[in-house]
Amino acid sequence: MKRGLRITGLVVACGLVSGLLIGCLVGCGSGKTEDYADPQALARLQGALGSASRLPDGFALQPQEAWRAPFTAANRNCRAVLAPVGGRAPARALTAQAAVTYQGDELGEQVGVGLARYAGSEAEGHIDDLAAALSDCRKVRSRGGTRLKLHELPLQDVGDEAVGAELRGKLNGYPYALDVVLARSGDTLVSLVHTGMAGVDRERTRQLLTAVMGMASA
Repeated sequence: MKRGLRITGLVVACGLVSGLLIGCLVGCGSGKTEDYADPQALARLQGALGSASRLPDGFALQPQEAWRAPFTAANRNCRAVLAPVGGRAPARALTAQAAVTYQGDELGEQVGVGLARYAGSEAEGHIDDLAAALSDCRKVRSRGGTRLKLHELPLQDVGDEAVGAELRGKLNGYPYALDVVLARSGDTLVSLVHTGMAGVDRERTRQLLTAVMGMASA
């Protein structure tokens, strides 16, 4: 019975976000190798994200297309913070990027992951810019009754540097939660979102982050 209720809940959640919680393919930015300056780096990023074997229990092994927010934030800083995990990382000196989503077994649960590799030290500049954008994103609002409030997500010993936030509130009038983390591992920008309709467990987000940072260094 519990499994049946969970499946029913997932169907309802998918309807609430207009189908955006269901993907079908691995998303890798534009998906075309020739669009990037380093095809070999692209292949490595795609390979790292090709399996959920590193993730905690409760996530589908097959990755789906890049995560898309089920809302359009009115604040441009908020949009900038959520863009990398959707395969739209900052373009300056970008050599390769890949982004996927894994479905979880809780109501509306997903983890979106983005990896973007940069030439030189540009990854450092981009994480600084994104950290500044996050500090200026206090609330997320969009049409249709979406109101999310941001709180800092404390992070320790995550890559070379990292920032994160918890978003809690309503999506189209229904309870919604999202954790977002942006981190740097060497020349790679790592982005993660962990979503849920009923709530998001902070410890599970930390477990996911550990797994994703392992993917980035693979």
